[in-house]
Amino acid sequence: MSKTVDVDDLAQAITEEVKKYTDDVSEAIENEVNETSKDVRKYTKDHSPENDGEYKMGWRRRKSIAGGRIEITVYNRKKPSLVHLLEFGHAKVGGGRVRAYPHLRPGYNKFVPTMEKRIELIIRNGGGLY
Repeated sequence: MSKTVDVDDLAQAITEEVKKYTDDVSEAIENEVNETSKDVRKYTKDHSPENDGEYKMGWRRRKSIAGGRIEITVYNRKKPSLVHLLEFGHAKVGGGRVRAYPHLRPGYNKFVPTMEKRIELIIRNGGGLY
């Protein structure tokens, strides 16, 4: 759809279109990041080691937006100090090691590359995937 714009109003028309594009892209990216974080949280919860169930049920998401940047952190609210120990393993007091139970990084590795590709499509298509 073409629109006739007076030369005097050209700068304003360009500014409005750029703002509309930016708003559409920002909203679509935020939705994509939100959905991906839900997938990572579910995968992590499903693949967490089952000891007492409290650790497995403690997975949450925290969203923060600052300066046009959205960040969603997947974390364990119930037992945050166990994440690193279980994910990577740790040394025993009497010697030896406790084996690692990777469950957070595999979820990240599974879903984030797809999210990055979809964000590239969103940017190319002005806020839509297709």
